Amino acid sequence: MKAVLCKQFGPPSSLVVEDIAPPQLGPTDVRIAIHAAGVNFPDTLIITGAYQNKPPFPFTPGMEVGGIITEIGPKVTTVKVGDRVMATTGTGGFAEQCAAAEASVYVIPDSMDFVSAAAFPVTYGTTYHALVDRGQLKPGEWLLVHGAGGGVGISAVEVGKLLGARVIATAGSAEKLETARQYGAEALINYRTENIRDRVKEITGDAGADVVYDPVGGDVFDQSLRCTAWKGRLLVIGFASGRIPQAPANLLLIKGFSVVGVYWGSFTVHEPEKSRANFRTLLDLVAEGKIKPHVSATWPLEGAPEALQALIDRKVTGKAVITVRQS
Repeated sequence: MKAVLCKQFGPPSSLVVEDIAPPQLGPTDVRIAIHAAGVNFPDTLIITGAYQNKPPFPFTPGMEVGGIITEIGPKVTTVKVGDRVMATTGTGGFAEQCAAAEASVYVIPDSMDFVSAAAFPVTYGTTYHALVDRGQLKPGEWLLVHGAGGGVGISAVEVGKLLGARVIATAGSAEKLETARQYGAEALINYRTENIRDRVKEITGDAGADVVYDPVGGDVFDQSLRCTAWKGRLLVIGFASGRIPQAPANLLLIKGFSVVGVYWGSFTVHEPEKSRANFRTLLDLVAEGKIKPHVSATWPLEGAPEALQALIDRKVTGKAVITVRQS
């Protein structure tokens, strides 16, 4: 089978596409003929050695896929050959086939195409866990979403609106802000031309944001510390800016808000049943036509390096997806 390989840490241009043996299955694994694979920011980190997980060389990046089950291990009971599924894989997604643990595989609604399925698990899994489990977002609260032009950001705008929040979106271009508006944001902030703290105070009548969804870190986090409401929750999703910020304890004391870590990968390990329940809810919303990933660009398997570079260069609105087979 063809697969994208990382043979040494480096930029996307160092990746190669080669023929390799199909992965072996364990007793609780399934084999998936991959139709599409989602591209995520952690993929850009894992190939450079900057991610917390460092698989042995050579490895295939790609942590989420959509496709059809072609084989199951002897202890698999919840899915069957022929099922249309999405799955999280950690690595191995940028290939024609992958092996995935049964616990990370979800049958998708008939109405869901494979490109949407491949763009779904990481962003929506992260967002739902962040807003519902960790942020305890309530109807009528102000939700400030940073990086609202990216995959997790757009999903946070969409899910936040669905949960009844009033959504403020920040992004670095008019195009990305317009997409956030289409997904439910009622107030927009261009962080390149506007001060986030001042604008949030203005929009909320000086009250601040009740919940802040921050996958950016750096200066954006610093400004969020100063515009989070009393008893607010500042959700730490990631550090796309490249700088890991710090929160002065005196601000937490005086302003009475919480900084809350959100690591969806650990959540799926520590609370697998809760994670699966979240996905059942999310896929019901997909079937009802209430949520759908925003996929702005697709590349063939051989174009995976270009897709990763486009993500690094912030040229992608929403999600980028690798298409492996014609659906």
